[in-house]
Amino acid sequence: MYFPTYVARQFCTVPSLPNSLPESVLGITPSPHKSLFCTVTRDGIAIWRVRPLADSHSIKEHGENQSAHWSVDGTRIVIRSTKSYLILASLHQKTDETPYGMPRSGPSTLRTFLAGPGEALPFQALVIRFEGVIRVEGNLLSVSPRKYYILFSTRNPSSVQRIPWPVTLMPEPYDGGEDQDEDYESWTLSDQDFPWLIDANVAVWNISWFRGTNVESWITSDGRAYLVDLVESDESDTAASHIEGTQTDEGTLAGGSWHSKMSSDNTTLRPNLRWQGTCIHDVQVPKWVQKRKQVHPDEEPSTDDYEQPRRAVKVVVNTKFSLIAVGTRCGNVEYTSFPSQLGATPKPQVLETPQSYNVKDRGSVCAMEWSSDGYVLAVGWEKGWAVWSVAGRCLAWSFGLENRTDENKYDKTLSHGQLFAVPFAKSAATGQHIPAIRLLQMDDRVLIYRGADQPDMSVINPESDVWEHIKIPQKYLATNWPIRYSAISADGSSTSGRWKSFADELQEQAFTVKGGLLWFHMSWLPRGSWPIMAGNLRLYSRDLELSNQNVLFREPLTSPVVIFSLVDNSLLVYTTDNTLLHYLIVPTADTIKLHLAGSISFDGVIVNPTGVRVLSWMILLLKNVQLGDPVDDLALVLLKPRKSGDHEVRYDMQILADRIEFCWIHLRGIGSLENSLWGYDGHGMRVWLNALTIEAPSELSPEARTGHVRESVNVPLDFYPLSVLMNKGIIIGAEHESSVGATLPFVTFRHATSSHLFLHHILRFHLEAGQVQEAVSFASHYQHLVFFAHALEILLHTVVESEATGEDVVANAEESILPSVIEFLDHFDVSLDVVVGCARKTEMTRWRRLFDIVGDPKRCLKCTCLSSQRLRTAGSYLIVLHSLEQLDTGHDDAFRLLRSAVVAKDWQLCRELLRFLHSLDDSGAVLKEALAQPFMFETQV
Repeated sequence: MYFPTYVARQFCTVPSLPNSLPESVLGITPSPHKSLFCTVTRDGIAIWRVRPLADSHSIKEHGENQSAHWSVDGTRIVIRSTKSYLILASLHQKTDETPYGMPRSGPSTLRTFLAGPGEALPFQALVIRFEGVIRVEGNLLSVSPRKYYILFSTRNPSSVQRIPWPVTLMPEPYDGGEDQDEDYESWTLSDQDFPWLIDANVAVWNISWFRGTNVESWITSDGRAYLVDLVESDESDTAASHIEGTQTDEGTLAGGSWHSKMSSDNTTLRPNLRWQGTCIHDVQVPKWVQKRKQVHPDEEPSTDDYEQPRRAVKVVVNTKFSLIAVGTRCGNVEYTSFPSQLGATPKPQVLETPQSYNVKDRGSVCAMEWSSDGYVLAVGWEKGWAVWSVAGRCLAWSFGLENRTDENKYDKTLSHGQLFAVPFAKSAATGQHIPAIRLLQMDDRVLIYRGADQPDMSVINPESDVWEHIKIPQKYLATNWPIRYSAISADGSSTSGRWKSFADELQEQAFTVKGGLLWFHMSWLPRGSWPIMAGNLRLYSRDLELSNQNVLFREPLTSPVVIFSLVDNSLLVYTTDNTLLHYLIVPTADTIKLHLAGSISFDGVIVNPTGVRVLSWMILLLKNVQLGDPVDDLALVLLKPRKSGDHEVRYDMQILADRIEFCWIHLRGIGSLENSLWGYDGHGMRVWLNALTIEAPSELSPEARTGHVRESVNVPLDFYPLSVLMNKGIIIGAEHESSVGATLPFVTFRHATSSHLFLHHILRFHLEAGQVQEAVSFASHYQHLVFFAHALEILLHTVVESEATGEDVVANAEESILPSVIEFLDHFDVSLDVVVGCARKTEMTRWRRLFDIVGDPKRCLKCTCLSSQRLRTAGSYLIVLHSLEQLDTGHDDAFRLLRSAVVAKDWQLCRELLRFLHSLDDSGAVLKEALAQPFMFETQV
């Protein structure tokens, strides 16, 4: 879904102070809104926009920097130093100053300078102001800023503490939420106060808070990871709590004072706070360490004297898909679901890197971050990086390049403090999932797959140029960068080469597309696109100019849109209030209108409306489904309506599968594929045929334990699928490729197009069910394809190989589907070509069983191939007869075929037959006899 492309951009990191040497970057931290990011070096910090802009302030007095952390609102930064200091800095915008501008030149010269993507709007200058320093006693380990306080952990004593922000840094006005009158608080780790810790004799090494939730993660010194939350207990306590071992540097702050309530006169009662949590990543601690803790319980917690490869070093939470990624010291990355209500630790999924034999030593996990849409995870090790999809598919990696790289061509200074950005192309389905979408999206252009319009062989040829690059107008992109949504009409036409945009820029900038874009087309009406806006639906015509005066229809909405889809003339809109709105698209003589046909509330069925990713009229959802339990997030759910006795419509919820990354619904598939459901789980495509008839598994079935419905067909894939070409029987996708030039000092990334035939998988499902006629009916829709015979050959080959146990005997002849496959093949003219082609690609030990069912190959040669003048097929059967030692001693069959080839003037086949006859006898007697045949002299060459 995300594929690296082109080459990495290098950012300019020249030190802003004179006589300063470049420093290695210790970490990169994005702001909460992802519009800025902060880089930390040993003695300074730098703030960058997504379009590079830097402003740094040197910090050397209180130790070297270790890490930087953003506040919730993105206006403050807390830096942790090596000498246990918290260094506070605030970020300010200077509206009256522009750091970058056009060069001072004449008008004629300025016309040659065009603003790049996102550069038309002026950059606002950023200033970092030093606010103060806090000294923390007890060896500061981790920091996590919040809205009204700073949370941190110490090692001696092992505690978690918080302090309020200074008054000058407090956000105003107060808008509710957290308690604004935060006090100094300290919690010492112990079995009594933290009973949910597996081992309380530890320290909290890392605290991470995740935006949009009340949940945070802790990594303790024993390598375990926990999800924790600060809740109010039933008990009460006074507000005169004291923080242990925390004081300000010299008792002052730059420009402000502490918001403190440590006065003994303050006796206001407020609820007592306590931490609750659950383990999400457990490790096995050596027994000798456990015994030492029993003998010396007061000993300072330390885990540096033993090695545990699975020790957690980084935890990141995907709130959109309720998924947790844990990076370990040995370099492994594990996916785990949110803990269930039963409190059981979920079973992790260890991610695998392709071509692991090229990975010499990747080192420990250093950094992990989910993309803003939650679809991919980026992981950085000490010696490489990789990107995984949310279902566990590795999309790109850097390992193996060092074996093809000449280090002498690279600038040695690039190893100190350099930043690089690798551009990616992603599927447009990440923004809005539309069935059969074949669109890749970059930040400044889109790529359209054109293979569906090309000949059949071009579709399966990986070297074919099947991607059309659509450039965005420079003027539009300069003010509206980056591209967030893209949609393509049913015909995918771009022959005009012209874009339409708002003539009035004020109207263009007055709204923001939030829910996505859709095209609707009826043959007697102009095409129209329906952008979903914040608070309303708007309908535009492609043939009219884009303006507020030309809006065809407006429909106000009471809640923001989560997702919407188009089924025939029905528009389905699902909103954040857990309601599905059904609109009918009604064409009129002059325009098109939306008519609200009804609405469905899913209260009590769907827990988290924002977790819905795919919606169709089935009704089918891809989301978290169990009430209050996010274990089955990424689940594929089918909701089937039924009427109760009081005529009330209720929905039976059926979980089809979990860990489904995305799905396609084909309501008008070909043959057996009508109403089929296709879901990708990171390893292969799972297909449910006729999903409308799916029933819950019986109590005696193997699926009864999980409650999931087994798919009809499972298609394993070695690439990432992008779309299904239903009329060609092909799944198309992309995979990452990287190349290193012999003379170029950089790596080039590209995505290669891949394809996989799915016909034989569907056919085998029918044949295993004894549905030969259904298989024939389905295959008849595809027999015009050039590669149809190849698909049937793959079907026969997989069945022959899968049923072979030992030499050539199937385990249970009654369960064999090979007779059904042969019966199925007899309905098509290419059956003889398929059989002999399969035979020549399998071991000879499989041949006897194959031809016991197909029939005598000599009969196939004489009665069928020669009589129908299928000479090349007959030549292949001649080789089979020779291998089975069934070739007649007089070689009449070979001479008869040679005579037919001579008459047909197929000289290439004649050459191959003569070469075959020469191989039968080293003396050359058989070849001489063939050349002496009368037909060799009768035919005029």
